[in-house]
Amino acid sequence: MSELRDPAPGVAAAAPYDALLLLSFGGPEGPDDVVPFLENVTRGRGIPKERLKEVGQHYFLFGGVSPINEQNRALLAALREDFAEHGLDLPVYWGNRNWAPYLTDTLRELVSDGRRRVAVLTTSAYASYSGCRQYRENLAQALATLRDEGLEVPRVDKLRHYFNHPGFVRPMIDGVLKSLAALPDDVRAGAHLAFTTHSIPTAAADTSGPVAEHGDGGAYVREHLDVARVIAGAVAAETGVERPWRLVYQSRSGAPHIPWLEPDICDHLEAVHGEGAPAVVMVPIGFVCDHMEVLYDLDTEATAKAAELGLPVARSATVGADPRFAAAVRDLVLERAAAERGLPAERCALGALGPSHDLCPVGCCPAARGAAKPAAAGADSPYA
Repeated sequence: MSELRDPAPGVAAAAPYDALLLLSFGGPEGPDDVVPFLENVTRGRGIPKERLKEVGQHYFLFGGVSPINEQNRALLAALREDFAEHGLDLPVYWGNRNWAPYLTDTLRELVSDGRRRVAVLTTSAYASYSGCRQYRENLAQALATLRDEGLEVPRVDKLRHYFNHPGFVRPMIDGVLKSLAALPDDVRAGAHLAFTTHSIPTAAADTSGPVAEHGDGGAYVREHLDVARVIAGAVAAETGVERPWRLVYQSRSGAPHIPWLEPDICDHLEAVHGEGAPAVVMVPIGFVCDHMEVLYDLDTEATAKAAELGLPVARSATVGADPRFAAAVRDLVLERAAAERGLPAERCALGALGPSHDLCPVGCCPAARGAAKPAAAGADSPYA
């Protein structure tokens, strides 16, 4: 991974930014947190508490604890270590959409600490309403709260989508290679690859990304397919074996009558088993870390389906707090900082799509229903 060639060292290289905010989804950290957490996630949808208790059974299987918060703590530590090792004197804060530490509280802390220009890294690598614009809406709502409280509102800039950054992709390639090596010798050569991501309504997929990219699957599907091709190609080059692969989906949660992206991972496992696949490596490219959808939908549900079929499976690692990802975040911060200062910057990207936009354009990833809400860190931001 190449470094930006900016002559200004340390904090000057990050100017105009004086902080990095890690913005994530959040998750419960004990049984008593599960239903309140799900109430936060589903607020405004009128879902009864009894139904939330049913949904929460996935969390209760793991002691009511989602791994996402601990994963974020590990990523925070990795970012701070990487920044310190490379002379980047930029403080890193953490806020969540749906659980403590809450985004609004973290922004209050930033303002109290005198931070005025904040780069934002979201733990979602791809374009979609739930993976991008909704985070931007949460930022706008939190900033509005600070304004109403009479606090100075900081400028926030969301870092670009990093789905194809080498520091995000290379750890996934290595994860696949490790998973293949763990398969029994007699099935390894013929193993298929199933690249998994969160299913979303097809209407949301079709309108993901800038307006020019709307259409069948939109940017959401296009970006995932591009990453899958890169990983499959790298694995083939390093093992000498071209493997069948497919992009599949998991974690559907919507009403049955609304079309969502398919096929589901369990249906896919059944299909390839029927076609004679000797084994499958499940590759969760749509997830930055091992949160509940990975632990339950892949490690529990899909693995149980494979056992029922007699199909050997392995699940490759998510990127998590890999040092190469931390280095990629530093790369993204320095790249955006240089651009904000009007300096040239190398924009690292693998695959056919190239680096994503810095500023989300008007019409990017709209909500599937309801009136548009204000969204920060985009061309239509009320907080420019």
